[in-house]
Amino acid sequence: MNRDLTQGSPRSVIWRFSLPLFFSVLVQQLYVVTDSLVAGRFIGETALASVGNTYQITLLYQAVAFGCTVGCSVVVSRLFGAKKTERLRSAVTTALIASVGLSVALTAAGILGGGALLGLMHTPQEMFAGSKQYLDIYSAGIVFLFLYQIVLGIFAALGDAKTPFWFLTVTSLANILLDFVFVVALHMEVAGVAWATFACQAGGAIVSLAFLLRKLQLEKLQHGETESQTEHIAVFSGGLLREMLNIALPVILQQAIISVGGILIQGNVNSFGSGVSAGYAAAIKMNNMAIMGLMAFDKGMTSYTAQNKGAQRPERIRAGLRAGIRLSVGAGILIGAVYLVFRYSIIQLFLKTADAEALATGVQYLQV
Repeated sequence: MNRDLTQGSPRSVIWRFSLPLFFSVLVQQLYVVTDSLVAGRFIGETALASVGNTYQITLLYQAVAFGCTVGCSVVVSRLFGAKKTERLRSAVTTALIASVGLSVALTAAGILGGGALLGLMHTPQEMFAGSKQYLDIYSAGIVFLFLYQIVLGIFAALGDAKTPFWFLTVTSLANILLDFVFVVALHMEVAGVAWATFACQAGGAIVSLAFLLRKLQLEKLQHGETESQTEHIAVFSGGLLREMLNIALPVILQQAIISVGGILIQGNVNSFGSGVSAGYAAAIKMNNMAIMGLMAFDKGMTSYTAQNKGAQRPERIRAGLRAGIRLSVGAGILIGAVYLVFRYSIIQLFLKTADAEALATGVQYLQV
């Protein structure tokens, strides 16, 4: 259900819209954490380190996907707020086409250059094969990662936070189930973790895309548009793409710098051996679970701000900013407190054996 974010109390609108997005991302990150948890508990510390070693590279892909989602969401939200439904649908199809083209290029780069990048990261020999296998399978599914993120971002841009929540909940639970099936029951080891992610992202992308296209078709019928009107809607608009890129590129650059920094850090961590790498892998997954959860409030503020900008209501943007800051600070304090109190138990969940080096590394990082 689309929601008009230009009406009602700014604080109430922000909180009621952003909290489902927050829980959606936490559920989504749960399967990312489970990948490492299953690898560590049921295969061993080397497998945990192998999966964790690729994490910063996959975050680079996700940084690009996130930036594209933000660019698309802002344009779609603004058009929705301005009630320009024809250009809105053109923006949706433009974003989908562009994301497919970009993801294909990234897939080729990941498969062809992944081994060299792992070498630059000083990946230990015992971790290299598992890391390369995981990275190849993940790279093959980038198109589904992009489509899934873009589609769910469009739902949020239209003021619908519940649909992304249910999609992410179902696919995340399915991913967790497949992790156990592929790794524990079928003994596929690191490849099983990667194929579980691939399958669920592919399924989520296909089903959510079909749902979105059906939703747009129904709205066209509700607005009573004729076939001749529909024919004038551009399937791909260079002008709208430029608007999206003007927003997306700075976000991609910001997130990419963070991801490249993470890759450099991972290279240094690898020099200490697989024990330290395993502990770091567990802690960094939990760290990023918190960060990605808090970034969900960014998505909420993006849609809220863009809709109100489209409706030319700047006073609501200022009030919404204050409400968003209070919400994010409160959530950050709560998550930080939970991590501090349960830091030992959290890291131990990932470890098959009581590896003192891995445990100490993970606890220290999570505590900081």
